[in-house]
Amino acid sequence: MAAAAAALPGGLRAPPAGLGVGGRPEPVEGSECLFVVLGAGFTALSHPLLYVKLLIQVGHEPLPPTIGRNVLGRKVLYLPGFFTYARHIVEVDGKMGLFRGLAPRILSSTLSTVTRGTVKKVFPVEDMEHVSNKDDVKTSLRKVMKETSHEMLMQCMSRVISHPLHVISMRCMVQFVGREVKYSGVFSSIGRIFKEEGILGFFVGLVPHILGDVVFLWCCNILAHFINTYAVDDNFSQASVIRSYTKFVMGIAVSMLTYPFLLVGDLMAVNNCGIHMAHLLPELSLPEWAIAALCCP
Repeated sequence: MAAAAAALPGGLRAPPAGLGVGGRPEPVEGSECLFVVLGAGFTALSHPLLYVKLLIQVGHEPLPPTIGRNVLGRKVLYLPGFFTYARHIVEVDGKMGLFRGLAPRILSSTLSTVTRGTVKKVFPVEDMEHVSNKDDVKTSLRKVMKETSHEMLMQCMSRVISHPLHVISMRCMVQFVGREVKYSGVFSSIGRIFKEEGILGFFVGLVPHILGDVVFLWCCNILAHFINTYAVDDNFSQASVIRSYTKFVMGIAVSMLTYPFLLVGDLMAVNNCGIHMAHLLPELSLPEWAIAALCCP
Protein backbone atom coordinates (compact mmCIF):
# COMPACT_ATOMS: atom_id res chain seq x y z
CA MET A 1 0.00 0.00 0.00
CA ALA A 2 2.78 2.42 0.96
CA ALA A 3 4.60 1.69 -2.27
CA ALA A 4 1.50 2.39 -4.32
CA ALA A 5 0.78 5.60 -2.45
CA ALA A 6 4.35 6.74 -2.92
CA ALA A 7 3.82 6.52 -6.65
CA LEU A 8 1.73 9.66 -6.32
CA PRO A 9 4.06 11.68 -4.08
CA GLY A 10 2.31 14.98 -4.29
CA GLY A 11 -0.87 14.27 -6.17
CA LEU A 12 -1.23 17.31 -8.38
CA ARG A 13 0.68 19.40 -5.93
CA ALA A 14 3.38 21.04 -8.04
CA PRO A 15 1.92 24.09 -9.80
CA PRO A 16 3.26 25.40 -13.10
CA ALA A 17 4.42 28.99 -13.34
CA GLY A 18 1.51 31.35 -12.87
CA LEU A 19 -0.56 28.88 -10.84
CA GLY A 20 -1.13 28.85 -7.13
CA VAL A 21 -0.61 25.98 -4.68
CA GLY A 22 -2.85 23.03 -5.61
CA GLY A 23 -2.69 23.89 -9.33
CA ARG A 24 -5.33 26.65 -9.24
CA PRO A 25 -4.69 29.87 -11.19
CA GLU A 26 -4.07 33.06 -9.27
CA PRO A 27 -7.17 35.28 -9.54
CA VAL A 28 -6.68 38.39 -11.69
CA GLU A 29 -8.86 41.52 -11.73
CA GLY A 30 -12.01 40.87 -13.75
CA SER A 31 -11.18 37.20 -14.35
CA GLU A 32 -12.45 35.51 -11.18
CA CYS A 33 -15.44 33.90 -12.90
CA LEU A 34 -13.25 32.47 -15.66
CA PHE A 35 -10.81 31.01 -13.13
CA VAL A 36 -13.67 29.56 -11.08
CA VAL A 37 -15.05 27.80 -14.17
CA LEU A 38 -11.62 26.56 -15.27
CA GLY A 39 -10.85 25.45 -11.72
CA ALA A 40 -14.12 23.52 -11.49
CA GLY A 41 -13.39 21.80 -14.81
CA PHE A 42 -9.87 20.85 -13.75
CA THR A 43 -11.20 19.60 -10.40
CA ALA A 44 -13.78 17.40 -12.13
CA LEU A 45 -11.23 15.95 -14.57
CA SER A 46 -8.69 15.18 -11.86
CA HIS A 47 -11.20 13.84 -9.31
CA PRO A 48 -10.99 10.12 -10.25
CA LEU A 49 -7.20 10.26 -9.86
CA LEU A 50 -7.39 11.84 -6.40
CA TYR A 51 -10.23 9.49 -5.43
CA VAL A 52 -8.12 6.42 -6.17
CA LYS A 53 -5.15 8.03 -4.46
CA LEU A 54 -7.16 8.60 -1.25
CA LEU A 55 -8.38 4.99 -1.15
CA ILE A 56 -4.77 3.83 -1.49
CA GLN A 57 -3.70 6.22 1.27
CA VAL A 58 -6.22 4.83 3.76
CA GLY A 59 -5.08 1.29 2.96
CA HIS A 60 -8.06 -0.06 1.01
CA GLU A 61 -6.72 -2.93 -1.09
CA PRO A 62 -9.71 -4.78 -2.60
CA LEU A 63 -7.71 -6.37 -5.41
CA PRO A 64 -4.91 -8.94 -5.01
CA PRO A 65 -1.41 -8.07 -6.20
CA THR A 66 -0.27 -9.42 -9.55
CA ILE A 67 2.98 -11.19 -10.34
CA GLY A 68 5.35 -9.35 -12.63
CA ARG A 69 9.03 -8.84 -13.27
CA ASN A 70 11.24 -5.91 -12.37
CA VAL A 71 13.98 -4.40 -14.53
CA LEU A 72 16.36 -7.15 -13.41
CA GLY A 73 13.95 -9.86 -14.51
CA ARG A 74 13.10 -11.03 -10.99
CA LYS A 75 9.53 -11.95 -10.10
CA VAL A 76 7.86 -9.38 -7.86
CA LEU A 77 4.34 -8.58 -6.68
CA TYR A 78 2.69 -5.42 -8.00
CA LEU A 79 -0.29 -3.69 -6.43
CA PRO A 80 -3.04 -2.56 -8.83
CA GLY A 81 -2.41 0.67 -10.72
CA PHE A 82 -4.78 3.57 -11.26
CA PHE A 83 -6.68 2.11 -14.22
CA THR A 84 -7.18 -1.28 -12.55
CA TYR A 85 -8.39 0.40 -9.37
CA ALA A 86 -10.68 2.75 -11.31
CA ARG A 87 -12.14 -0.20 -13.22
CA HIS A 88 -12.96 -1.85 -9.88
CA ILE A 89 -14.78 1.29 -8.70
CA VAL A 90 -16.79 1.36 -11.94
CA GLU A 91 -17.75 -2.31 -11.47
CA VAL A 92 -19.02 -1.58 -7.95
CA ASP A 93 -20.53 1.91 -8.29
CA GLY A 94 -20.83 2.49 -12.03
CA LYS A 95 -19.07 5.22 -13.98
CA MET A 96 -20.58 7.96 -11.83
CA GLY A 97 -18.97 6.27 -8.84
CA LEU A 98 -15.64 7.73 -9.93
CA PHE A 99 -17.02 11.14 -9.01
CA ARG A 100 -18.12 10.37 -5.46
CA GLY A 101 -17.41 13.44 -3.31
CA LEU A 102 -16.98 15.74 -6.31
CA ALA A 103 -19.62 18.35 -5.34
CA PRO A 104 -18.01 19.40 -2.03
CA ARG A 105 -14.60 19.30 -3.67
CA ILE A 106 -15.71 21.71 -6.42
CA LEU A 107 -17.23 24.00 -3.78
CA SER A 108 -13.98 23.82 -1.80
CA SER A 109 -11.95 24.72 -4.89
CA THR A 110 -14.31 27.59 -5.72
CA LEU A 111 -14.15 28.99 -2.18
CA SER A 112 -10.36 28.76 -2.28
CA THR A 113 -10.13 30.63 -5.60
CA VAL A 114 -12.56 33.36 -4.50
CA THR A 115 -10.78 33.77 -1.15
CA ARG A 116 -7.39 34.12 -2.83
CA GLY A 117 -8.80 36.80 -5.13
CA THR A 118 -10.40 38.66 -2.22
CA VAL A 119 -7.22 38.60 -0.12
CA LYS A 120 -5.22 39.76 -3.14
CA LYS A 121 -7.53 42.78 -3.50
CA VAL A 122 -7.51 43.66 0.20
CA PHE A 123 -3.73 43.22 0.47
CA PRO A 124 -2.42 44.04 -3.02
CA VAL A 125 0.99 42.64 -3.79
CA GLU A 126 2.09 45.99 -5.27
CA ASP A 127 2.19 47.47 -1.78
CA MET A 128 4.76 44.88 -0.78
CA GLU A 129 6.99 44.97 -3.83
CA HIS A 130 8.67 48.37 -3.32
CA VAL A 131 11.50 46.95 -1.27
CA SER A 132 14.33 47.33 -3.76
CA ASN A 133 15.31 49.76 -6.48
CA LYS A 134 17.22 47.05 -8.27
CA ASP A 135 15.53 46.55 -11.63
CA ASP A 136 17.11 43.20 -12.44
CA VAL A 137 16.09 39.62 -13.17
CA LYS A 138 17.88 38.51 -10.01
CA THR A 139 15.30 39.77 -7.56
CA SER A 140 16.62 40.58 -4.10
CA LEU A 141 16.13 37.97 -1.40
CA ARG A 142 14.22 40.50 0.66
CA LYS A 143 11.73 41.02 -2.16
CA VAL A 144 11.29 37.28 -2.59
CA MET A 145 10.58 36.92 1.13
CA LYS A 146 7.97 39.70 0.96
CA GLU A 147 6.27 38.13 -2.03
CA THR A 148 6.34 34.69 -0.43
CA SER A 149 4.79 36.10 2.74
CA HIS A 150 2.00 37.54 0.62
CA GLU A 151 1.46 34.19 -1.13
CA MET A 152 1.47 32.46 2.25
CA LEU A 153 -1.23 34.82 3.56
CA MET A 154 -3.44 34.10 0.55
CA GLN A 155 -2.92 30.35 0.75
CA CYS A 156 -3.49 30.08 4.51
CA MET A 157 -6.70 32.13 4.33
CA SER A 158 -8.03 30.12 1.39
CA ARG A 159 -7.11 26.86 3.13
CA VAL A 160 -8.98 27.80 6.32
CA ILE A 161 -12.10 28.87 4.41
CA SER A 162 -12.22 25.85 2.10
CA HIS A 163 -11.10 23.13 4.54
CA PRO A 164 -14.56 22.22 5.93
CA LEU A 165 -15.73 21.23 2.44
CA HIS A 166 -12.46 19.37 1.89
CA VAL A 167 -13.20 17.30 5.00
CA ILE A 168 -16.70 16.48 3.70
CA SER A 169 -15.29 15.47 0.31
CA MET A 170 -12.70 13.15 1.89
CA ARG A 171 -15.34 11.44 4.02
CA CYS A 172 -17.72 11.03 1.10
CA MET A 173 -15.02 9.23 -0.88
CA VAL A 174 -13.84 6.98 1.95
CA GLN A 175 -17.42 5.73 2.43
CA PHE A 176 -16.80 3.57 -0.64
CA VAL A 177 -14.96 1.09 1.57
CA GLY A 178 -17.88 0.32 3.90
CA ARG A 179 -20.67 1.15 1.42
CA GLU A 180 -22.13 3.76 3.80
CA VAL A 181 -24.20 6.83 2.98
CA LYS A 182 -23.63 8.80 6.19
CA TYR A 183 -22.11 11.71 4.28
CA SER A 184 -24.38 11.83 1.25
CA GLY A 185 -24.86 15.56 0.64
CA VAL A 186 -23.15 18.83 1.39
CA PHE A 187 -25.79 20.35 3.67
CA SER A 188 -26.67 17.10 5.44
CA SER A 189 -22.95 16.46 6.01
CA ILE A 190 -22.50 19.94 7.46
CA GLY A 191 -25.34 19.33 9.91
CA ARG A 192 -24.06 15.89 10.88
CA ILE A 193 -20.49 17.03 11.51
CA PHE A 194 -21.66 20.01 13.56
CA LYS A 195 -23.98 17.80 15.62
CA GLU A 196 -21.44 15.03 16.29
CA GLU A 197 -18.12 16.89 16.44
CA GLY A 198 -18.93 20.56 16.87
CA ILE A 199 -17.28 23.39 14.98
CA LEU A 200 -13.83 21.83 15.38
CA GLY A 201 -14.96 18.83 13.35
CA PHE A 202 -14.82 20.98 10.21
CA PHE A 203 -11.13 21.71 10.76
CA VAL A 204 -9.76 18.25 11.47
CA GLY A 205 -6.46 17.87 9.62
CA LEU A 206 -6.15 21.61 8.94
CA VAL A 207 -2.82 22.07 10.75
CA PRO A 208 -0.76 19.58 8.68
CA HIS A 209 -2.28 20.97 5.47
CA ILE A 210 -1.29 24.53 6.40
CA LEU A 211 2.18 23.39 7.45
CA GLY A 212 2.57 21.62 4.13
CA ASP A 213 1.45 24.72 2.22
CA VAL A 214 3.85 26.97 4.13
CA VAL A 215 6.82 24.63 3.72
CA PHE A 216 6.01 24.20 0.03
CA LEU A 217 5.83 27.95 -0.67
CA TRP A 218 8.98 28.93 1.21
CA CYS A 219 11.15 26.05 0.00
CA CYS A 220 9.98 26.42 -3.60
CA ASN A 221 10.43 30.21 -3.78
CA ILE A 222 13.71 30.40 -1.85
CA LEU A 223 15.31 27.51 -3.76
CA ALA A 224 14.18 28.96 -7.09
CA HIS A 225 15.61 32.36 -6.11
CA PHE A 226 19.04 30.98 -5.19
CA ILE A 227 19.21 28.79 -8.29
CA ASN A 228 18.25 31.69 -10.56
CA THR A 229 20.72 33.99 -8.80
CA TYR A 230 23.78 31.80 -8.39
CA ALA A 231 23.41 28.78 -10.70
CA VAL A 232 22.10 30.36 -13.92
CA ASP A 233 24.72 32.33 -15.84
CA ASP A 234 23.51 35.58 -17.42
CA ASN A 235 25.81 34.98 -20.37
CA PHE A 236 23.92 31.82 -21.29
CA SER A 237 21.57 32.51 -24.21
CA GLN A 238 18.67 30.55 -22.68
CA ALA A 239 19.06 31.95 -19.15
CA SER A 240 15.66 33.65 -19.15
CA VAL A 241 13.94 30.47 -20.34
CA ILE A 242 15.62 28.39 -17.63
CA ARG A 243 14.64 30.90 -14.95
CA SER A 244 11.02 30.80 -16.07
CA TYR A 245 10.87 27.04 -15.43
CA THR A 246 12.95 26.91 -12.24
CA LYS A 247 9.99 27.46 -9.92
CA PHE A 248 7.97 24.78 -11.71
CA VAL A 249 10.76 22.20 -11.36
CA MET A 250 11.34 23.16 -7.73
CA GLY A 251 7.61 22.72 -7.11
CA ILE A 252 7.77 19.11 -8.28
CA ALA A 253 10.81 18.40 -6.09
CA VAL A 254 9.44 20.13 -3.00
CA SER A 255 6.07 18.38 -3.36
CA MET A 256 7.83 15.13 -2.45
CA LEU A 257 9.00 16.78 0.77
CA THR A 258 5.55 18.09 1.68
CA TYR A 259 3.59 14.97 0.70
CA PRO A 260 3.67 13.57 4.27
CA PHE A 261 1.88 16.71 5.50
CA LEU A 262 -0.93 16.20 2.98
CA LEU A 263 -1.12 12.49 3.82
CA VAL A 264 -1.41 13.20 7.55
CA GLY A 265 -4.04 15.89 6.97
CA ASP A 266 -6.22 13.62 4.83
CA LEU A 267 -5.94 10.69 7.26
CA MET A 268 -6.87 12.92 10.19
CA ALA A 269 -9.88 14.24 8.24
CA VAL A 270 -11.38 10.75 7.87
CA ASN A 271 -10.21 9.28 11.17
CA ASN A 272 -12.80 8.55 13.88
CA CYS A 273 -15.73 10.00 11.91
CA GLY A 274 -18.19 7.15 12.40
CA ILE A 275 -17.71 5.22 9.16
CA HIS A 276 -16.24 1.75 8.61
CA MET A 277 -12.86 2.77 7.22
CA ALA A 278 -12.31 5.32 9.99
CA HIS A 279 -12.43 2.57 12.62
CA LEU A 280 -9.65 0.69 10.83
CA LEU A 281 -7.24 3.62 11.15
CA PRO A 282 -5.26 3.95 14.40
CA GLU A 283 -6.28 6.75 16.74
CA LEU A 284 -3.13 8.85 16.78
CA SER A 285 -2.35 12.42 17.77
CA LEU A 286 -0.99 14.92 15.26
CA PRO A 287 2.70 14.33 16.23
CA GLU A 288 2.17 10.56 16.09
CA TRP A 289 0.53 10.82 12.64
CA ALA A 290 3.46 12.97 11.47
CA ILE A 291 6.05 10.45 12.68
CA ALA A 292 4.12 7.59 11.06
CA ALA A 293 3.92 9.42 7.73
CA LEU A 294 7.60 10.36 7.73
CA CYS A 295 8.55 6.75 8.42
CA CYS A 296 6.57 5.46 5.43
CA PRO A 297 8.91 4.04 2.74
